[in-house]
Amino acid sequence: MAKQLMDIKLDEEFEMYVLLKDASKRVAKNGKPFLSLVFQDQSGQISGKYWDASPTDVEQFVSGKVVLLKGKRENYMNSPQIKILAMRLANQSEPHDPVNFVKRAGMSRDQMEEYIDQTIFEITNAIYNRIVRSLISKHANAFYTFPAAKSNHHDFAGGLAFHTISILKLAHSIVNQYEGINAPLLYAGAILHDLGKTIELSGPIATEYTLAGNLLGHLSIMDAEIVEAADKLGIDPKSQDLILLRHMILSHHGLLEYGSPERPKILEAEILHHLDELDATIMMIQSATKNIEPGQFSDRVFGLDNRRFYKPENSIDPKQKPTQGELL
Repeated sequence: MAKQLMDIKLDEEFEMYVLLKDASKRVAKNGKPFLSLVFQDQSGQISGKYWDASPTDVEQFVSGKVVLLKGKRENYMNSPQIKILAMRLANQSEPHDPVNFVKRAGMSRDQMEEYIDQTIFEITNAIYNRIVRSLISKHANAFYTFPAAKSNHHDFAGGLAFHTISILKLAHSIVNQYEGINAPLLYAGAILHDLGKTIELSGPIATEYTLAGNLLGHLSIMDAEIVEAADKLGIDPKSQDLILLRHMILSHHGLLEYGSPERPKILEAEILHHLDELDATIMMIQSATKNIEPGQFSDRVFGLDNRRFYKPENSIDPKQKPTQGELL
């Protein structure tokens, strides 16, 4: 198997095809333009700087392009970085399809669709069921192919549906353990909570925030989608069920400073907020520690207050479940 980005050791030189996940024009202290780049393949991503970028460089090296990169892995302020030795666009006779360089969800689309469909059958409240079916059908292709974020957590193709299913699995466990939870409301809220990202984000390759994403955000986008769907389905806009579902979406970030116009004020909304945060946190820590050796600290994780996380000796491989003997 060909070596990938995250296989490259410190101070090792390499040459390989990679995707420009992000390319931003910047100006150095000396006044000269440079490109701040993020290189990506299915193993992960590393940043790099292309100094003294010419107008032609700025024009051709853009997000979503595949390049043949010759470089050296270095560390800058305790974070990995690529020193670019040479770089050119891949041609038509070389690997050049961005799709082949994007990390994918750990489930196939068919598997994800099956899980979502089965959960929708468990949404026994007619209002919630009809709205969820309507909106999933409307946004299905993007829902099963988009990432859940531009960076940080579940930032890979299919990440949006995969993140949603992770929350639903946790929600099923919560419902089985505690009495008095409105399961249809919790499941409906979980399925819809990030569905607005199909409008907020541009897609799985070279992901950017759309105009609506920048100006409205996925919480308000989905709230409007729910209201529109309810109107088309003839659902009373003053219905308590509809208002509760809207509250699930508008409060799921938990705090006003995190973008929620309201804090959770019902049990199911509080649960959804914590499950959403838990799943995102676990994914960020696992991603940060995946490619480091036991006994080392990760790079700083921006989404977790710039903390570094330690990978203990004899850490469990996340792909392997401990045996009964190991648990005793």
